Amino acid sequence: MGWLSKHAGELDVLFLDIEMHGITGMEAARKIRETDDALLLVFVTGFSDYVFDGYTVGAIDYLMKPPDRKRLEAVVSKVLGTIQKREPETYTVQNADGLYRIPMEHILYFTSDRRLVNLVAKDRTYSFYAKLDEVQQELTPDFVRIHRRYLIRAGAVRGIEGNDVLVGYEKLPISRNQRQEAMLAISQALLHKGER
Repeated sequence: MGWLSKHAGELDVLFLDIEMHGITGMEAARKIRETDDALLLVFVTGFSDYVFDGYTVGAIDYLMKPPDRKRLEAVVSKVLGTIQKREPETYTVQNADGLYRIPMEHILYFTSDRRLVNLVAKDRTYSFYAKLDEVQQELTPDFVRIHRRYLIRAGAVRGIEGNDVLVGYEKLPISRNQRQEAMLAISQALLHKGER
């Protein structure tokens, strides 16, 4: 017996009974691990002898049969917490076209013209009304203000040429007033990214 969970089009978790007909849950887990290291496995068993075997195939947890409600809730909570940590951080844009959740790692930079902000991502540009200062407050320290009109993601920086930052295929100006602070913030953000 197995119980599957699908999330955003991908399989996230498999509750796998160790005592299955034909193939044991442990054998099935080993086969799964040959092609999928990311799938979360939770073993369900009636025998405590098998509990520690589950960790040899990277099981996240186990349930003893019959599972009591508290233990089931604890395991499900652990699974959901692990899934949430895997999800990329996103920035939400709402405009006349709809509501979009853009993964932070896809964002190259933001640019503003008065109250119109353009979020420039790898695949397209999203326009919405806001103040760039407000946008910056909603973002992580990976985003650096280089000019009153430009807010960049440090991880998207390909290089620095004189007074310009190369982001994607664009050259964006670093303002004289913000150069020192921007260079320090870009360096710190890149160092911080390397530590993760």
